Amino acid sequence: MTETLNTATTTGSPVDAADHAATLDRRNRLVIGILLISVFVMILNETIMGVALPQLMKDLDISASTGQWLTAAFLLTMAVIIPITGFLLQRFSTRSLFIAAMGLFSLGTLVAALSPGFTLLLVARVIQASGTAIMFPLLMTTVMTLVPPANRGRMMGNISIVISVAPAIGPTISGLILTAFSWRFMFIFVLPIALVALFVGGALIKNVTETHKVSFDILSVVLSAFGFGGLVYGLSNAGTAGSPLEVWTPLAIGAVALALFILRQLKLQRTDRALLDLRTFRVPTFTFSIAMFAISMMAMFGTIVLLPLYLVNVLGLQELQVGLLLLPGGLVMGLLAPFVGRIYDRVGPRGLLIAGSTIVSGDLWAMTLLNAHSSVWMVLAAHVTLSIGLALIFTPLFTASLGSLKPELYSYGSAMVGTIQQLAGAAGTALFVTVMSSVQIAQASTGIANSYADGVHTAFLYGAVISLFAIPCAFFIRKIATPAGTEAPIGH
Repeated sequence: MTETLNTATTTGSPVDAADHAATLDRRNRLVIGILLISVFVMILNETIMGVALPQLMKDLDISASTGQWLTAAFLLTMAVIIPITGFLLQRFSTRSLFIAAMGLFSLGTLVAALSPGFTLLLVARVIQASGTAIMFPLLMTTVMTLVPPANRGRMMGNISIVISVAPAIGPTISGLILTAFSWRFMFIFVLPIALVALFVGGALIKNVTETHKVSFDILSVVLSAFGFGGLVYGLSNAGTAGSPLEVWTPLAIGAVALALFILRQLKLQRTDRALLDLRTFRVPTFTFSIAMFAISMMAMFGTIVLLPLYLVNVLGLQELQVGLLLLPGGLVMGLLAPFVGRIYDRVGPRGLLIAGSTIVSGDLWAMTLLNAHSSVWMVLAAHVTLSIGLALIFTPLFTASLGSLKPELYSYGSAMVGTIQQLAGAAGTALFVTVMSSVQIAQASTGIANSYADGVHTAFLYGAVISLFAIPCAFFIRKIATPAGTEAPIGH
């Protein structure tokens, strides 16, 4: 595979290098801009559901355990489809994948807005997730394909804005909508934006990557579905399951299926037929980046879930107040992202990652001091500080991890980053909620506020210990100007 900055146009015919470079620059900004907007809308949709659960339970006459499936089904669909995107990005063009992803998301949003009951709403969430799962790896692969290494940090900073700001404002927007409208308007307001992105993107986006006829191994797909889906489902059940079997059975099935999936990929990649090429892990920078990314995502998702529970059950805040209190942290992360990207382009990832991982770990240790009498200002300061640390981490990790790979492995690296995001998010949520719930139940005699505070303290203690492992990873991550092994074709 040739370097994609020198690939053919959408028709596949060669063009003059100077003309191609001139048109490609304008096209880059257009393609990436549309993809960024689309990803923002999708992530926003993913995060607005939690606040709406009480109203959904009332309107649809469902229990909390049933309502949780609206989130669990979304995560499961993402976990099953994202590992397959490595194949999809190799096989199909940028434009066709964008239309498929945005079309599925728009269809799911429409169905959700019109759903008369829980069953159809659940189907709508699965359709939405199918489109969302494709879009993020598509964005990452397109950026790595089009943006020169010297400018990738700045572009990844823009991506980090989307990833950080959308989850931050999602609960706040959801709370504002629900104060004046029914839950259907969470989808009604999103639908026009999604449709505009679909039609504008479908009309303007051009194919910017090469496609190949690659094999599709059905057994790998089945093993991937059971492996990643089983792990995410088991982890999602932790803390809410009525029986340990609801956690350990899917985890065991997922672990066995994942082991068989890895063995299958190791065999198939010898002939370049792997569904998810694991040769990405031969590059140390990518491997350490993925490890650090997993730890950081666990910390972020665990904190996102735990702090609202603490603020509501211990400090007595309302849901909208919680959303507004956590909003500054996400905005700070978004504001810092472009500056972090520029610093990365100048000095590389190591200093940023060491500082970021140290700040995140120190902040989690500070959160272990939260108790039943802590001030909301202490929580606000802790969340903003955590956001600053994560801002210093995510942009360098995205850029350094994928930048260390050969171009023909970008799609598989993007799929791996997305997969780890889902697994680590589910693991972080499961860990924090399970630990907190266990301690809260054991200390129930001390009262709701005190028992929840004790649970939060213990959960953050576990998170703080785990966060320490990210710091040494930072020392092994460096900026690679020329990806290792580009001088040899893959598989040789």
